[in-house]
Amino acid sequence: MAHAILIHEKEDDVGVAVRDLKKGEEVGVVTLEGEFVTYLKLSEDVPLGHKVAMHAIAEGKEISEYGRSIGKATQAIAAGGHVHVHNIKTLRWSK
Repeated sequence: MAHAILIHEKEDDVGVAVRDLKKGEEVGVVTLEGEFVTYLKLSEDVPLGHKVAMHAIAEGKEISEYGRSIGKATQAIAAGGHVHVHNIKTLRWSK
């Protein structure tokens, strides 16, 4: 099974889809260095270049990518779910 999600840090809450992903697919997750991390089953369609939840994320939880916080979940997000402007608020301009 080829990888389909890249993560920057193993502890990140989200990864990036390297192709269009379909609900129900099980895909490989690797680091930018190509190190295998896990398999993940998609709970939603996720377009190329968009973020994917690596695990369930509770509403209000800060979300990490690149090893740092990038935003806060505005609603609960299932593992394998699409993470985008409809369910995350950036922290950049909210302080």
